[in-house]
Amino acid sequence: MEESIHVLLLAIDCHIPQARSLKQKRSAVKSLVDRLRSRLNASVAETGYLNEWQRSLIAVSLVSNNKRYLQQQSDLVAQLVMASSGNITVSGIEQHWL
Repeated sequence: MEESIHVLLLAIDCHIPQARSLKQKRSAVKSLVDRLRSRLNASVAETGYLNEWQRSLIAVSLVSNNKRYLQQQSDLVAQLVMASSGNITVSGIEQHWL
């Protein structure tokens, strides 16, 4: 019996308009990254725009043998990101199936 492995990578492009320094940006991003990690059991990291004050790229990696489950988790990620404390505006979320 052949088992399937599905990997979903989400790239979340964020804007942090209130950030006036890298320290303020990193505080807002860290809060979101920690929330996603705790709720999803996923690998989450800030991967882009590391030295820009008001922009961030957050990557979320999910692995499962059930593709439908990953799609549900993807929807949950979108809900959690959109419900963030208001410090972060999402410019876009890209899905990449690997």
